[in-house]
Amino acid sequence: MTAQTNTHKQTIINSEDAFKNIVSHAKEYGFVFPSSEIYDGLGAVYDYGQLGVELKKNIREYWWKAMTQLHENIVGIDAAIFMHPTTWKASGHVDAFSDPLIDNKDSKKRYRADVLIEDYIAKIETKIEKEVEKAVKRFGENFDEKMFRTTNPRVLEYVKKVEEINIRYKTALEKNHLAEVKQIIEDCEIVCPVSGSRNWTEVRQFNLMFSTQMGSVADDAGTIYLRPETAQGIFVNFLNVQKTGRMKIPFGIAQTGKAFRNEIVARQFIFRMREFEQMEMQFFIKPGTEMEWYNYWKEARMKWHNSMGFSQNKYRFHNHIKLAHYANAACDIEFEFPFGFKELEGIHSRTDFDLKNHEQYSGKKLQYFDVEENKSYVPYVIETSIGLDRMFLAVLSHAYKNESLSDGTIRDVLQIPPFLSPVKVAVLPLVKKDGLPEKAREILDSLRFEHYCQYDEKDSIGKRYRRQDAIGTPFCVTVDHDTLTDNCVTIRYRDTMQQDRIPIATLSTVVEKKVSLKNALKNLH
Repeated sequence: MTAQTNTHKQTIINSEDAFKNIVSHAKEYGFVFPSSEIYDGLGAVYDYGQLGVELKKNIREYWWKAMTQLHENIVGIDAAIFMHPTTWKASGHVDAFSDPLIDNKDSKKRYRADVLIEDYIAKIETKIEKEVEKAVKRFGENFDEKMFRTTNPRVLEYVKKVEEINIRYKTALEKNHLAEVKQIIEDCEIVCPVSGSRNWTEVRQFNLMFSTQMGSVADDAGTIYLRPETAQGIFVNFLNVQKTGRMKIPFGIAQTGKAFRNEIVARQFIFRMREFEQMEMQFFIKPGTEMEWYNYWKEARMKWHNSMGFSQNKYRFHNHIKLAHYANAACDIEFEFPFGFKELEGIHSRTDFDLKNHEQYSGKKLQYFDVEENKSYVPYVIETSIGLDRMFLAVLSHAYKNESLSDGTIRDVLQIPPFLSPVKVAVLPLVKKDGLPEKAREILDSLRFEHYCQYDEKDSIGKRYRRQDAIGTPFCVTVDHDTLTDNCVTIRYRDTMQQDRIPIATLSTVVEKKVSLKNALKNLH
């Protein structure tokens, strides 16, 4: 039978409050804690709690299997965090891995100068979209958006302004002309978000790598670095993997792991941290085919993101204004967080920069012998690099809903894609007596070999439902007195709150259909 459902609607709140609610919810329900909180925490460092570690593991596993299990020419490695210090000289990080920083003298707050300019440009682009939206409402079905964008004086003025800033900004960054970067900030009349003033310091560069010492005696120790990215561990192992795995071009090497950056401007919860986790794949290809593969991986990675079931409007591509020293093409997949569109994943055509530089600094050949062409060459590389913590935040941000129900109550619910949810099933005896707990645990034991489940018998069934909604559990299974005679249970669906009566024998199949990672991978493939 089907029980009556409770109609509900999402409560609309502003973005700033929504983000605060997400951060608070993450701590309250065991997803993310401030690191070392009993000692008042450590800036921009966080710990994942009992549910957070499960969600993070599920996201990582989905990425990993989508990369390695669905591609017979992509394999994985796990390189060490510590690497020979010359690695970072060869990669360019020692000389070029820095951010342009600027301080506001009144608020004493520090900002990345490039982010201030990019945020200013984003505001102008938002004004363009608002002009288009107003025109759509005004002209209705007769509206020609393309013509409007190319003829409307106000839109053209905004577009021209963006282009002028972009040209100046790109030139200044490429030439490392920091005085010009500050001048752009001043000419655009960019104010400090805190003080509202334009009282800025000079712009200066700050290297982001953490250094430490290796050796038993400090005086004899050599300086080494905590890796700022996982990619270099892949590059230095290129030949090891290629030869032992008998890999043929094109092929990829994937890796997940911790990276460390001494972010001066670290904010927005886990979006920008000093210790974070990356999921990277370097795809080695024949020189001259890089744009073909660059476009392939742009499409493939966007398909992976869209498979989460989020609105496609939540994602967009953003082409880099300033290319990194190793790239000849680069873009970001941006996600609309509560604080705006921000980078979630980078896709870069790295050319042969990395392998050639490691050849030069190591004195070892890092080349591929192409049997078909009967010659050796240094492969080009297409990189896909996604922040696991940012993906975690994207899932959490999109999933969190504060809903007003028709009975006057409010529920917090995490509508996490079921195959990613930390807890897949909660088994709940209606009361703590009459043999119901024993029957509930029997059902729990039949499910726990396949899924991470919870058992809960405390408080009313309604309160228990709310607790499971708040942590994103897709299914609640209630065991009542009738279960003892008809071998059926009531299954409740998180998103609709609909309840169905089903046989215990079919329970595993019903759950598996919705939460199976295998089914998610099949849909992706």
